[in-house]
Amino acid sequence: DTVGPSAKTAVEALPDGGVALLENLRFDPRETSKDDAQRGAFADELAALADAFVSDGFGVVHRKQASVYDLAQRLPHAAGDLVLAEVRAFAKVLDEPDRPYVVVLGGSKVSDKLGVIDNLLGKVDRLLVGGGMCFTFLKAQGNEVGGSLVEEDQVGTVRGFVDRAAQSGVDLVLPVDIVVATEVTEDASTDVVSAEAIPRDQKGLDIGPATVRFFRDKLADARTVVWNGPMGVFELSPFATGTREIAEAVAAIDGTSVVGGGDSAAAVRQLGLDESSFTHISTGGGASLELLEG
Repeated sequence: DTVGPSAKTAVEALPDGGVALLENLRFDPRETSKDDAQRGAFADELAALADAFVSDGFGVVHRKQASVYDLAQRLPHAAGDLVLAEVRAFAKVLDEPDRPYVVVLGGSKVSDKLGVIDNLLGKVDRLLVGGGMCFTFLKAQGNEVGGSLVEEDQVGTVRGFVDRAAQSGVDLVLPVDIVVATEVTEDASTDVVSAEAIPRDQKGLDIGPATVRFFRDKLADARTVVWNGPMGVFELSPFATGTREIAEAVAAIDGTSVVGGGDSAAAVRQLGLDESSFTHISTGGGASLELLEG
């Protein structure tokens, strides 16, 4: 039992300064219930074990769960050092960025980044778009994208973002060439084609070498950079070059560099890049996205 007799006994026996580690809270279905009453009941039982609540799990702070959201309403509460460090890092790039301010977005789906784009379009100087989400942008501009990932239901929304960027003076930068293949495998045969004419039997799986140079030029004088989302299927070596090159360019800027959590942080580690060369690497994927959404 997460909050059963053994938990209560352990907590009651704690000396001053002692620690009791509860069982995984998600073993109780009320932790993630959509029902406010069920979550509240679980939070009541958790609150009975403590006098105060400190939240230091930045990766979950955006979730409406019993131990995250409801418990904080039942006890005196505070943010832990990690949460504070994350908030301060993102406040720096959201509220008072040094300029030029560049945001690099990637990842597979543009729908995951709609709120981020909407919030940042009025704040950034340049927005660089790669990864699978770039193909919805390319499609919105009337380009042939072959078998690449496209969210057809977002084409109209993306077209609106392109118009807004032009009206607000934001430099919206899309790939000019793409690494393509017919299969997403470690031994795939690849080719590099124009971003405006991807063959119908090919899938775009990474940004091409000309795009890498183009993006690097756009990052060269940046004083603040936020990077969220890989440039391609970086888990497979034929499609990892774009992500590695852009990550190295972000790390090399003379200023503040913030890396979103999730796949971006995983890419930094999997590709063996020096984590200390970035100002901040977030521990939260979804949480960092919601902060960037405002």
